[in-house]
Amino acid sequence: MPAYTVTVATGSQWFAGTDDYVYLTLQGTDGCSERHLLDKPFYNDFERGAVDSYDVTVEEDLGEIQLIKIEKRKYWYQDDWYLKYITVKTPVGDYLEFPCYRWITDEKEIVLRDG
Repeated sequence: MPAYTVTVATGSQWFAGTDDYVYLTLQGTDGCSERHLLDKPFYNDFERGAVDSYDVTVEEDLGEIQLIKIEKRKYWYQDDWYLKYITVKTPVGDYLEFPCYRWITDEKEIVLRDG
């Protein structure tokens, strides 16, 4: 089963971090992954200025990654999040960067394309 390493960079502005649930979906030329919750047990994910990495395993090869979808869902109370960028390391060792550099507010899904 192919494995991707996803690295998420949170901004360093005041209140840039979030405690909300963050989900990732990878979209490739040969298919789409399941929605993955980005979470490390007993770790405070997406803190201000943090760069966090997650392993995402998929059932079958997705081909060339074209875009990623990020979903933010409320955990306890409404919490804004400043996402700088996401990088994806593919199973063959290529690195793709998906820049964002914006605040993600409310519960919404955003689509990022390779930059």
